[in-house]
Amino acid sequence: MAAAELWRLRRPLAAAFSRAAAAGSGRPPPPPEKLTVRRQAEGVRNIILNDPRKRNALSLSMLQSLREDLLHDVKSKDLRVIIISAEGPVFCSGHDLKELSSEDDVKHHSRVFEICAEVMTLIQKLPVPVIAKVNGLATAAGCQLVASCDIAVASEKSQFATPGVNIGLFCSTPAVALGRSLPRKVALEMLFTGEPLSAQEALMHGLVSKVVPEDKLEEETMKISHKICESSKSVLALGKATFYRQMTQDLDAAYKMTTQVMVDNLTLRDGQEGIEAFIQKRKPVWSHSQDEKK
Repeated sequence: MAAAELWRLRRPLAAAFSRAAAAGSGRPPPPPEKLTVRRQAEGVRNIILNDPRKRNALSLSMLQSLREDLLHDVKSKDLRVIIISAEGPVFCSGHDLKELSSEDDVKHHSRVFEICAEVMTLIQKLPVPVIAKVNGLATAAGCQLVASCDIAVASEKSQFATPGVNIGLFCSTPAVALGRSLPRKVALEMLFTGEPLSAQEALMHGLVSKVVPEDKLEEETMKISHKICESSKSVLALGKATFYRQMTQDLDAAYKMTTQVMVDNLTLRDGQEGIEAFIQKRKPVWSHSQDEKK
């Protein structure tokens, strides 16, 4: 019998023995790695996009995992700020294009975009600030994710782009976040050409809050986070919700609404605690509660 023919017969037998050995060991197969990793310490939750082999694409599973980590115990007084970061050289490449092929039906495509929109709007509805910590490329829905965060800190090597037009899929949903973060002509140039913004250009136009050397990215992000943690969670929650609400109103309506919010803020236990501490020249002791001062 030829050697090639003998190997052809032996190969399935060897595979069968291998499977039997694994089954006989009693060890379960290792669980798949989580698409996002959640860590929390001293009030700061870090959610890490953890699929670098797929450039941290926002697949349906990734979006669901991100949503779960954002919402986990979000009302706890121990949670004060959320950081979204990523493993690998790409922060996030946008949607997983394999999920958007004709192999999947329209219902699945709708589900992907609906969950994505839900996650992006959720970020601004959360009662704590959300910071994007960007160290690499953020494209399409990945750029949308950065634009949707309350604060964004980027390394000098980071870039931002909406290149969907180049593959025949215009970045219409990323345009919602971009159009609310960037001047219209800057946003439209990105959308029409797909050309990236450098980190410094993103800073100049307001897409990110700060740009730092790569080796200072963690330090700067944590500096902002720890400063946020010094304030009352209930006051920050009220302020964040009010900020986004007034942005959708005309000037007169915005002032009318925020005037009432300032009065409401004064009724909070922490609103009065902060004023009393200032007058008494002491450090405030926050309750982080929505309770009113009795």
